Amino acid sequence: MFKTKLVMSAAVLLVLNGCTGSGEYQLLQTETDTKQENTKVTAGSIEYLILPQDRLAVSLYKDPADSPELGTGGELGQRMNNKGILVDAAGYITLPLIGKTKVAGLSQTQAATHITRQYKKYLNTPSVYVEVLNKRLIVLGEVKKPGVIPLTNEKMNLFEAIAHAGDLTDSAVRDSVTIISKSPVRGIQMRTIDLTNFDTMRYASLMLRPNDIVYVKPSSWKQFRVASSDYTSPFVTLTQIAAPFVTLKYLTD
Repeated sequence: MFKTKLVMSAAVLLVLNGCTGSGEYQLLQTETDTKQENTKVTAGSIEYLILPQDRLAVSLYKDPADSPELGTGGELGQRMNNKGILVDAAGYITLPLIGKTKVAGLSQTQAATHITRQYKKYLNTPSVYVEVLNKRLIVLGEVKKPGVIPLTNEKMNLFEAIAHAGDLTDSAVRDSVTIISKSPVRGIQMRTIDLTNFDTMRYASLMLRPNDIVYVKPSSWKQFRVASSDYTSPFVTLTQIAAPFVTLKYLTD
């Protein structure tokens, strides 16, 4: 009798546990309509703006006749830090000679121009190159290899990102791929791309910015299978728990 009550208690707990979380399988769910930002991505809006906690490659090219405080001998160019220079929480980096200078909110080209102006106070013909080292995309959901994709170029289109992620799975919803972007000016924006309709696609809308998140939703059938598995798994576990008792009872009889 005690064993029967124990098995029944375990069953109730497992059923309650199995019923939770099945509705949390799909990301970006909401009971209200989410505002979709369908503004087309232009070449100007793709240009990356430096953010706090970015790592920058900063290289200084100078006239060999200048004072060699920043390099050795007649070296024409020197990278400030092989691991990159971290932009602090306030948006500043610290460089030799010029000290702290703010770069957050600037594009790579603007940051290079700004730093070059600072170095002109000390050097005759300085030239500065700036590159963000940690630009990336994040691809989640129904792709074969979800994860972080490093960006070696300024931009990547959606098809390239999906190819890097190993293509879509059979359970992917292809007519509603969500792209989430965050801009220091516009804040968080979200747009949806229908990959099944060529007429509605525009090349500009397929372009991805650094730090964009691509989410491919699962089909309704996969959601049903996952939910069904959540509901039936406690009964499978219950069967596994009860099996030794049933076998023992059979052998004793």
